Amino acid sequence: MKKNFRYSFLWLSCLLMAVTSVRAQVDSAARRPDTLVAQADTLRSGVALFLPLYLDSAFDAAGNYRYDKNFPKFFNPGLEFYEGAQMAIDTLAKEQVKLDVQVYDTRNAKESLQQELGDSALQRVGLIIGQVTSTSELQLLASAAAKKNIPFINVNYPNDGGITNNASLVILNSTLRTHCEGIYRYLQRNYPMKSLVFFRKNGVQEDRLKGYFTDIEKKTASVPLKIKYVTLDDGFDAAALAANMDSTQQTVCIAGSLDEAFGTRLCALLASLKTYRTTVIGMPTWDNLDLSRPEFAGEEIAYSTPFFINPADTLVKIIQQNFKTRFYSRPSDMVFRGYESVYRFSKLLLLHGKDLSGSIGEKRFKVFNDFEITPVFLNRQTMTLDYFENKKLYFVKKMDGNVVAVN
Repeated sequence: MKKNFRYSFLWLSCLLMAVTSVRAQVDSAARRPDTLVAQADTLRSGVALFLPLYLDSAFDAAGNYRYDKNFPKFFNPGLEFYEGAQMAIDTLAKEQVKLDVQVYDTRNAKESLQQELGDSALQRVGLIIGQVTSTSELQLLASAAAKKNIPFINVNYPNDGGITNNASLVILNSTLRTHCEGIYRYLQRNYPMKSLVFFRKNGVQEDRLKGYFTDIEKKTASVPLKIKYVTLDDGFDAAALAANMDSTQQTVCIAGSLDEAFGTRLCALLASLKTYRTTVIGMPTWDNLDLSRPEFAGEEIAYSTPFFINPADTLVKIIQQNFKTRFYSRPSDMVFRGYESVYRFSKLLLLHGKDLSGSIGEKRFKVFNDFEITPVFLNRQTMTLDYFENKKLYFVKKMDGNVVAVN
């Protein structure tokens, strides 16, 4: 019952927001009244949020909820992102910052995303923040931002979607190549003399991962790592892993696949080899794995992520308590991303205006993460700015499900 109460509250909030074209108006003096408020009257200080809320899927024409007492999981990300965004808006209101927020449901059955982007209210917007679910959505939002010459913060989609020459696009959830570059440097810093084995399976995606590593190896300014690349059969066992390791020394095993089933099997089999000392380096998708499972007992596992929520952080504790009190549950990662992206980039917008190209990487309004937002030049010959990307990665090391180190 408590869980149903939580989601009912979220749905009520989002429905009200969608029907009334919610705008959060926050007026008077800010934390920096000499700059923020003075500029707010002359700049486009509106923020547009594009989220997959599925309001038309949840309610019929008469306004009745379609799913009785059930709550489909695909509703969660958009709703929880919105809840975090609303908390950020409330915080800005307490700081007396002037802001106008427009919210669009990218799963609106009555209008396509292309039609939503033609809304006249977007003329007052100086910043777009999007929770993207597909490459086509990414391309549409990035194109619209470029035409308006305003920043588009792609909060969650770890892909450039083939986009080039678009200085409006900001990718917060680092791309796969950036993760590979970060993992390579992490290995160079921490395990340069260890035995390194890159375990993979057959597959196009796995070929791409290996290609990133071999390309980085050729271009590194430091001493290249000596990595052994091993392709495993679908039904690989512990013996197949042991054949590529030395029981007299520590082996660092790199999981060369984003397939979570492959990663789970690899970790479990390595943990079963009690006579071998191993450390597993996983992929960014491993943030979703339950690393406390008994078959992983005693295995040291590290993976990269651009988002790390420190449970000891004061604001994190406040948000967690807020969710416990209001919704009887714990906030997901999307709640924190909603809060962080709306608060941080709205403050930058109000301080600098819609042209954030020179200030998008400023850290003065840090919330939870130390983003390192840098320009990306895919073609080094033309040196054309293609987009901005967060290059900061945290390396979370876990054993028996417990965080033992964060680098």
